[in-house]
Amino acid sequence: MIGGTGLEHVELKDLQNRTVSTPYGDVTVDIGRLGEDKPLMVFMSRHGKGHTVPPHGVNYRANIWALKELGVKKIVATAAVGSLSTRFKLGDIILVDQFLDFTKSRPQTFYEGGEQGVLHVDMTEPYCRSVQKVIQEAAKNIQLEVKTGAVYVCTEGPRFETPAEIKMYQILGGECVGMTSVPEVVLAKELGMCYATIGLVTNEAAGIADHPLTHEEVIENMKVTGKTVAELLPEIFRLFRPEQDCRCPLGNAEAGKF
Repeated sequence: MIGGTGLEHVELKDLQNRTVSTPYGDVTVDIGRLGEDKPLMVFMSRHGKGHTVPPHGVNYRANIWALKELGVKKIVATAAVGSLSTRFKLGDIILVDQFLDFTKSRPQTFYEGGEQGVLHVDMTEPYCRSVQKVIQEAAKNIQLEVKTGAVYVCTEGPRFETPAEIKMYQILGGECVGMTSVPEVVLAKELGMCYATIGLVTNEAAGIADHPLTHEEVIENMKVTGKTVAELLPEIFRLFRPEQDCRCPLGNAEAGKF
C-alpha cells in the first residue's frame, strides 16, 4: 500500500518499522496488519512522515525497489486528484485506467543503459486490471461506489496547474489531474509488480473551481474520503491472493532481469 495525502485513518496492527537499503537510497516502511486476521501488508508513506516530501522530490526508484526487495507483488496506491470531468465529483473514489505524462525532471527507469541494459516496457495496460477487479469487488461488498476508466494527467508540481493547462489536458482526454502516479506506475511495471491507483477527488481543477486552489482544501477533503478508503482497504487485502493472474510479471521479461 502506497499512501499519499490524508490516509491517517489507516491503522495497522502488529506494527513494525523496516528500513530497506536500495541502490537509490534507504527507505523506511511500516509493516503490519489491517486487522488481527488479515495478512501482513507493507505500508509506504509516499510523502514521508508529516508530508515533508513534495511530489517532484519523491525518491520513486528507491521506493519501488524497496517494495520489490520486501517481496511485494501487488501495489495499491492512493492519490489525491483534481477533477477535469463532469463525471467525477468532489468526494468521488475513482480507478485510474490510463495516464498522460507531463512530468519533466523525474527518473523514470531502472534501466539506464550500459551494464544496466535498456528496457522499453509495455504500457498498454499501465494499471493492473486484475487488481482493479479486486478493488471493484471489495467496493461492492461494502456497498461503496467506485467509478472506473479515469485518464490521469500527471504534472510535475508542486504548483497547481493554470486554467490554460487544464483546458489543454481536457482537450487531450484527461479526466483527473495529480502529481504522483508517474513514474511510480512505470517503475512498478519494470519490476513486474501489479499496480493500481485509487484516486480520491479532493478538488476541482483551476478554471473549473470557482475559488482559488489551496493545499489546505486538498488535505481537508482527503480527511473525509480517507475515512471511506480506510473502510475499503481491509476488504481489498482480504480478497487478495498471492498469485499474479495477469501480464504484469512479464513487464521486464525483455531485459531478463529481476
